[in-house]
Amino acid sequence: MDQATLNFDQSLCEINTNDPEEIRCELIRALVTMVGRDPVYAQERDWYAALAFLLRGILSHYLAESGRKIHETGAKRIYYLSLEYLPERMLPKVLLDLGITENVKEALRRLGLSLDTLVALETDMGLGNGGLGRLAACFLDSLATHRYPGFGYGIRYEFGLFSQAIENGQQVEHPEPWLRYGDPWQFRRPTITYPIRFHGRLQRSSRSDGRDEWHWVDGDNVTALAYDLPISGYRSNTVLYLRLWAASASRDFDLRYFNEGDYVRAVQDKTISESLSKVLYPNDSTAVGQELRLKQEYFFVSASLQDILRRHLKSNPNLNNLEERVAIQLNDTHPALAIPEMMRLLVDQHNFKWEDAWSKTTLIFGYTNHTLLPEALETWPIAMLEGILPRHLQIIYQINEAHLAQVKEAFPGEMRKLRQMSLVDDSSRRIRMAHLAIVGSHRVNGVSQLQTRLLREMMFADFEKMSPNRFLSITNGITQRLWLLTANPDLARAITARIGDAWTTRLEHLETLSSFVDDEAFRNEIQRVKANNKARLASFIRSTVGETIDPHSMFDIQVKRIHEYKRQLLNVLHVVSRYRRIKEGDSAVQPRSIFIGGKAAPGYDMAKHIIQLICDVARTINNDPETRDLLKLLFIPDYKVSVAEVVIPAADLAQHISTAGTEASGTGNMKFAMNGALTLGTLDGANIEISDAVGEQNIFLFGMNAEQVSELRAKGYDAWTYYEEDKQLKACIDMIGGGYFSPDEPNRHAVIRDSILSGGDHFCVLADYRSYMNAQDRIDSDFSNPDNWAHRTILNISHMGRFSSDRAIHQYAEKIWAIKSL
Repeated sequence: MDQATLNFDQSLCEINTNDPEEIRCELIRALVTMVGRDPVYAQERDWYAALAFLLRGILSHYLAESGRKIHETGAKRIYYLSLEYLPERMLPKVLLDLGITENVKEALRRLGLSLDTLVALETDMGLGNGGLGRLAACFLDSLATHRYPGFGYGIRYEFGLFSQAIENGQQVEHPEPWLRYGDPWQFRRPTITYPIRFHGRLQRSSRSDGRDEWHWVDGDNVTALAYDLPISGYRSNTVLYLRLWAASASRDFDLRYFNEGDYVRAVQDKTISESLSKVLYPNDSTAVGQELRLKQEYFFVSASLQDILRRHLKSNPNLNNLEERVAIQLNDTHPALAIPEMMRLLVDQHNFKWEDAWSKTTLIFGYTNHTLLPEALETWPIAMLEGILPRHLQIIYQINEAHLAQVKEAFPGEMRKLRQMSLVDDSSRRIRMAHLAIVGSHRVNGVSQLQTRLLREMMFADFEKMSPNRFLSITNGITQRLWLLTANPDLARAITARIGDAWTTRLEHLETLSSFVDDEAFRNEIQRVKANNKARLASFIRSTVGETIDPHSMFDIQVKRIHEYKRQLLNVLHVVSRYRRIKEGDSAVQPRSIFIGGKAAPGYDMAKHIIQLICDVARTINNDPETRDLLKLLFIPDYKVSVAEVVIPAADLAQHISTAGTEASGTGNMKFAMNGALTLGTLDGANIEISDAVGEQNIFLFGMNAEQVSELRAKGYDAWTYYEEDKQLKACIDMIGGGYFSPDEPNRHAVIRDSILSGGDHFCVLADYRSYMNAQDRIDSDFSNPDNWAHRTILNISHMGRFSSDRAIHQYAEKIWAIKSL
């Protein structure tokens, strides 16, 4: 079919979205034809699905136009590989991006429906867990908004991480079946499937030119099936997509077993195969869980690379110019198997010589490192790789052989560097995936200035010396379209009324807001917006937790994954100390409501103990008539994006208190500051850059820096010294460890006390305690002056322009991907 025949008339593909009456009619049509419901009997969820299908139809038009433009221009494309994504709810995002929110509200009103009610029916997509997935979603939004030719790849998990409930003060994990009502936004692509092989064996033969040729044969095959989630750009008429892979068996069932009456065995292969895309982050504390995790990672990168090469060959005669048309970004080490997989595809299937294939591979890949914790660097057992991916292990060995030859040349006679820089850890018999990602990529970036410096100087110092131009820093960013326009519309309107709306796509325009810092009317408006947001959060807490919160108290919030390095325990020590001061009659204590939220990994026992401690302390304090009017502690269950949209705009104070040198960047710190919360933080991650932006007088910094932490550990950190010398600290730890907050089980929290005092306090909670408490005293004093606090709030908002994901994407495009906006 020729191009002229394929052209379509825009008027046939779009409705008049400026006319609420036409939207109403088309919504009824979608309800009947797409959902199959009679409007007379339709339920609210039916209307939600109808609206989603209607909007998806509009997006599909822009998706086709965007795809054609990318194809016609021959633009180089970026493919973003991430094991997780954490998108916001699609309905409000798409309405915002298309600029039709008010018209759709009116159309729904004429049908007796509320947009807010329909939005509340949308389930958060269970495609990610925390900052890594949220960052990936922000990046796709920025790619589409600024018209870059980019696409995302991931896994279509049937179940998310888990739904968190708090029962008797303990985290209880429940399945998160986010697809139980289906997902009207995704397109199923039954014709886009790829075979994925596991296990099997290798056969060697010789090519006509004398080179060895390897064949990976036998084993098990799984089929990857594509689903496309359209990603709209803000007012850009550009729609890209996130392609998600679902696993299915290469055959539905074994007819022989079925005919013999063994029905379970007949579908066994299908059941095992489809488990690959069942759940996000299976518990990898067992060998079975580790194997499933490894298979997930290979499943998604193999399907993605096969798809990328197929796409390239549709518009190019061969793969000779692949590196000129394709860039691939690895979001952390989870997709690092893409490097040996690319080599396998180029060498084994497309007959490239090893040297040529390796040159292309390293020019195509970029790698983003997201950690400073050595224990968080992914490694895989050699024996497991050998059994599951024998050809890839062989390729990794070959990559390593060439890599170590370069190391010998760069560092002659230094055997220690050979051991440290090898892709193979001989002592543990594991493959170092971060090393593989570094060697196989032309650029490696950290996600904050501090983290990148520490990568260069400590974790990967030898790699930096050998290839000094390979490492660079691109600080993370967030999308203001979600965290201001959607999550905090009243604040967004107040900003736009003063400086216009250019900030929605160029956040640096917020800087001009600083000229209104002494404008009394603006300060008053900012205070009203914050008060309304606090009232909304108080209502949410009342309906979910059952606690009544004073909206006039300071809202002090720490929401993030529960982990020892993020130091929720330090927060609890402050709460206990504050509780003691109130009980002792200290009249200087300001009313404060302290919120903590986040999930603990199912196999992380200490994180679960910390949640239980938080809940026990909260129960004691909130039921004590002497303290409950001055202090409340709340644990927010099942923290996720839709909850964050309520929580973040309400914060007066946001805590980002990780041990210096452990948090790669953080993006929660950016979200809170952009919404007018002052930061209480350590000199860690992007906190340092936020401090540089807003000024040290407008942020509460405390504690040691990364170098001081390192020095303290090197000379022999003794937590007992801090415990014995600080009476207030000692009293708090004794209360926790002695059963004050768990009288029914006095030894319940002894494990936490022992991990600090006898376990070495690796994350220096006690060493930073006094500095942290001094910062809390300054906060109490400053919050008692509302005008001054509002003044500093405005300065925080106005200086957040550099922390947009748009800025980050422009930097990636220029410095790593070499792509241009369409």
